[in-house]
Amino acid sequence: MKIALLSFSAQGQALAGYLAEKLGGTAQRCGGAVSLSGWTEKAFTAYDALVFVGAVGIAVRAIAPFVQNKSTDPAVVAVDEAGRFAVPLLSGHLGGANDLARRIGRLCGAVSVITTATDVNGVFAVDEWARRQGCAVVNQDAIKTVSGRLLAGELVRVRCPWPIAGAAPAGVELIGQKEAQVCVAVRGSAEADALRLAPRIVALGIGCRKNTPHAALEDAFAQLVRRSGVWEQAIFGAASIDVKENEPGLLAFCAAHGWPCRFYSAAALGAVEGTFTASAFVARTVGVDNVCERSAVLRSGGTLLHRKETIGGVTMALAAAPWAPDWRWQYDGT
Repeated sequence: MKIALLSFSAQGQALAGYLAEKLGGTAQRCGGAVSLSGWTEKAFTAYDALVFVGAVGIAVRAIAPFVQNKSTDPAVVAVDEAGRFAVPLLSGHLGGANDLARRIGRLCGAVSVITTATDVNGVFAVDEWARRQGCAVVNQDAIKTVSGRLLAGELVRVRCPWPIAGAAPAGVELIGQKEAQVCVAVRGSAEADALRLAPRIVALGIGCRKNTPHAALEDAFAQLVRRSGVWEQAIFGAASIDVKENEPGLLAFCAAHGWPCRFYSAAALGAVEGTFTASAFVARTVGVDNVCERSAVLRSGGTLLHRKETIGGVTMALAAAPWAPDWRWQYDGT
């Protein structure tokens, strides 16, 4: 988590510097070239979390023009300059502000002022669990339905093909094929009103001709998603061969989806173990018999999920990394 801290006094700056050191963040003091509005505007998109060491009111006014959506807004926490209270203001669960406030509390002795309904009532926070386990929320509106059931004392059933370590929280049952209120998967169908959580464990391998335009890659990807049934939110990154590392269309495609793209040598791809869809033409051209499948497996460190698809001169494949979820959802010092 990239964390930016802003203070407003000498006392606040001392605390901000200490927290930045412990949290691995950056600290600045408001004044001179560092304006409140300018700092906030830049940090709001460049960082995962913002910590204002000062009054809550200052933080609220500063972030107000930039707040958009709980799934994309950064975590925001206000800490008084005496270090007595840490107050999550924005993205408590999905952005991790509640956990960040708890971490700050452990570091400086502050009381974490948590106000989200599930937390104050001591029930399982499914969106906070999703974030901690590295899952993307596919249909955000379903969170309130699941949380509402838990707050009403009703059972929530979770379907997940991976074993989940530990004991399920109160009010939560891990089930097999029964109707579920929460579906954890990287592809497939789910009940219409179920909350769908996608572990971000899928790598996209890409092969393409020289100067393939961005639009052609988008078209190929749209067809790949339809054919594979994979949820786009499960993809964490892309990969290809190193001779493609300066392809503008490929780079623009990955940037548009927010995927870091790694490029591997033919030798590295050729050393990947497994059974792949070989092409003599590809081997003659770039020195390895398959780019998309091998790069997806190498990027994920796992196994093929969907084999090579060739669409308009673009080849794409998907591989999934190992994943071992547990039932922890709140920061506990680990």
